[in-house]
Amino acid sequence: MSPFVRNLLILAGIAAVVLVLNLEVALLTVGVLLRIAFFLAIALVAYMYWRDFGRREIGTWPARAQWVIYGAVGLFVVDLGWWFFGSLSGRDALVFFVVAAVCTFAAWRTWRDQRTYV
Repeated sequence: MSPFVRNLLILAGIAAVVLVLNLEVALLTVGVLLRIAFFLAIALVAYMYWRDFGRREIGTWPARAQWVIYGAVGLFVVDLGWWFFGSLSGRDALVFFVVAAVCTFAAWRTWRDQRTYV
């Protein structure tokens, strides 16, 4: 038996157990908990990166550049939270991607301006 067929049979068995034992609510609860854990893991990695590398460099920038970079990152985190905890479709998805693009551009442009010597 090929590994693909074996894995499909394992998935079908798990799906049958969920249906027979009426475990849809438990499955949804686990899904929500995993979504929250994933969001927290991303936040922790971002914080560790900032603590180790970004804090010293950003601290030497002018106040306006610091406000822009931290504002862009904060808005991006709120935007990601909105994406993780809401179901985005249509206009909501468009707004998510536009806000993410604007935040990314503002942060990149500020970083580039601070790294470019004129």
